[in-house]
Amino acid sequence: MQAVILVGGEGTRLRPLTSTLPKPVVSLVDRPMMVYMLEWLRGHGIDDVIMSCGFKATKVREVLGDGSQLGIRLRFVEEPDPRGTAGALKFAEEFLDGRFLMLNGDVLTDIDLGAQIAQHDKAGAAATLALVPVLDPSSYGLVKLREDGAVEEFLEKPPADSVLDSSLISAGAYVLERSVLDLIAPDRNVSIEREVWPALIDQGLFGFVDDAAYWIDVGTPQRYLQATFDILEGKLRTGVADKLGDGYLDVDPSAEVAGRAVPPAIVGARSRIADGAHVGSLAVVGEDVIVGESSIVERAVVLHGARIGESCVLRDCIVGPGACIGDRSQVIGGAMLGEGVVIGSDNVVARGARLFPGMEVPDGGLAF
Repeated sequence: MQAVILVGGEGTRLRPLTSTLPKPVVSLVDRPMMVYMLEWLRGHGIDDVIMSCGFKATKVREVLGDGSQLGIRLRFVEEPDPRGTAGALKFAEEFLDGRFLMLNGDVLTDIDLGAQIAQHDKAGAAATLALVPVLDPSSYGLVKLREDGAVEEFLEKPPADSVLDSSLISAGAYVLERSVLDLIAPDRNVSIEREVWPALIDQGLFGFVDDAAYWIDVGTPQRYLQATFDILEGKLRTGVADKLGDGYLDVDPSAEVAGRAVPPAIVGARSRIADGAHVGSLAVVGEDVIVGESSIVERAVVLHGARIGESCVLRDCIVGPGACIGDRSQVIGGAMLGEGVVIGSDNVVARGARLFPGMEVPDGGLAF
């Protein structure tokens, strides 16, 4: 069976991480973000995947290759201009042979695709949307089902104080018959959510509810960190869990840890954790990172090649590749440093501040 993954967006909500890399290949724990989805698909027998790309498509190809290392066939199509979710699917039409999956590339999940496909077949559906319940639906559009599982209606993002009879949202995983492509006009911007799904109500549109699934839209810094922590803690079963083992700790044999690494945590190849430094819990230290004496890195992601001085505090933050942090500086409270950012000594970067690639901050220049 085939799958089409939509990865055409610019990932603006994750900047500055996505200022220099397209979102699908931004590192999440120890591998490009998209690899989790490809491994999930492969686990359900999906071995022919078409990536519908837009922003920095060449870089996505360079990182992911032809899929052979993952045991799949991976091909790419690149929109000549933004065409919306359905328009991007239509542009990939020539690669599709029959029934297929369509997936939102921003999602990290373990939805049971096998059960979704089986329900689709049993219902004789034209399209089956994977649905998951959420505690706070105010950030999402809701889907209301009839007793037989057919979609009754779609509800726009409701106010937080609304009284609702559904908490189901679309999980961004769809089983589609090829006939659905006939509903999409070619060569223009078309939204599958606003134009195609409403046209399919009472015409074979069903929902598949997976109450037990893990699901997160990795679209914001907060969700990126939450996804990282969930993977480290094993809330989502991935290949990372095999590396962490029962001790929830993976320190590469080439890393030097003179300080402490507290699980769950990962310390990448050739990284150095100096004497008195403390990494973890819930920390990812990428390859070739230096953590200076007496520094603390917890609930944080530090990507490859970063340099952290002495007596620093990094907590609830994301530090991009090659960033340099001077002695006694703090990066806390949801702050993000882009690739190659340099901040001097005695700075405080907090309150969700974002420093973009190439920025330099002198000693004591910031105190958020």
